[in-house]
Amino acid sequence: MDQIDAEPISLASGQPCPVRWRRSRRARRVSIRIDLRAGAVVVTLPPRARRRAGMALLTTHAAWVMGRLAALAPHTPLEAGAEIPLGGLLHTVSHLPEAAGEVALAPGAILVPGEAATLAPRLAAFLKAEAGRRIRVLVAGHAALLGVTPRAIRLKDTRSRWGSCAPDGTLAFSWRLVMAPDWVLDYVVAHEVAHLKELNHGARFWAHVARLTPHRDAAVAWLRENGPSLLRVG
Repeated sequence: MDQIDAEPISLASGQPCPVRWRRSRRARRVSIRIDLRAGAVVVTLPPRARRRAGMALLTTHAAWVMGRLAALAPHTPLEAGAEIPLGGLLHTVSHLPEAAGEVALAPGAILVPGEAATLAPRLAAFLKAEAGRRIRVLVAGHAALLGVTPRAIRLKDTRSRWGSCAPDGTLAFSWRLVMAPDWVLDYVVAHEVAHLKELNHGARFWAHVARLTPHRDAAVAWLRENGPSLLRVG
């Protein structure tokens, strides 16, 4: 899939709508979706479709598109003063330009030393590293209880799936889960580790999940309600 370009387009309401055009060899029809991370509508075109077909679909569904975009959580940039949740608790990003060393946690704060130009990438790297650390601890505990061993653990920045288990035993998780409450992260990790026993969603699989965590229903509800806001960070 190749991105064509991005541009603001005025729909029937007259409001500018950020649009990302993509052309896909596998697409059989024109489609639209909301990219939660980018805060834009993505129009996917089959190989021979013209952009005017995408514009026609956008115009038809203008109210839906603008409503979904308006309902998005505010974008939280990785900058000094930003409030970023870790384990569900808000931490204020504190920039320490004269300090040296690594990014560190303090009560209610994330301390980022170094030049301002390096703050965003260093903060992003810290969040991903912290996600990896917490996830590996949880995987080890749950895997020991079930007597399984993952082939590998990978971090991704997915748009729709918080975790996955490949047939070869590789577990993958969205690094953004580090921002969710600990019990939500625990459920997602337990869910994927249980797939190492049962690569399906049958009764035995859910029995393994129940053995590992009591948070299934609450975590699923939390992610449905609050998950989109995690995609708006960074």
